[in-house]
Amino acid sequence: MVLDATYEHLCSIVIRCWGTRPTLRLSGYLWVAAMFGVLAALEANRIGVFLVPPFGATLTILMLLPETPVAQPYALIVGSVCGAAVGTGVSLLGSGLEMAVLAMVAAFVVISLIHAYHPPGVALASIPVLLHPGHWFPLIVVLPFTAVAVGSAAAMSKWLRGWPVYPKSLRNCS
Repeated sequence: MVLDATYEHLCSIVIRCWGTRPTLRLSGYLWVAAMFGVLAALEANRIGVFLVPPFGATLTILMLLPETPVAQPYALIVGSVCGAAVGTGVSLLGSGLEMAVLAMVAAFVVISLIHAYHPPGVALASIPVLLHPGHWFPLIVVLPFTAVAVGSAAAMSKWLRGWPVYPKSLRNCS
């Protein structure tokens, strides 16, 4: 009995201190669902490889962590495109798991050096090596997706009450 109470207390502390606190309303979840729907439609019509897991991570970051540096337009767009471009370059050397790891490590280094760290950008480096979406994947798929994601999140921030402020103002940056 005492052990159960201690366990419950520990769980509540862990969730309260380390858990996340989603702040968006239904509109945010509808936005993510609509974005996934568009990606799925593009994928189903064989326009390209669009429904990739890093895009889901990007939308989640935009929706739940919009104030973080990794969610800001420069890091999100440049980090994603650069990560995919590094993966495309590595795919010219070969494919497979070892090359995917090389691509992700190289992308991690490059996007960190250019101050455009966006975690899904690192993951996007593996897509060209593992799925072979074509050499134009960074520009035909990743760039339009990230631009639309950033633009629509900024528009929702202006138009909808309760939507988090996005992007951070450049006025307060030092």
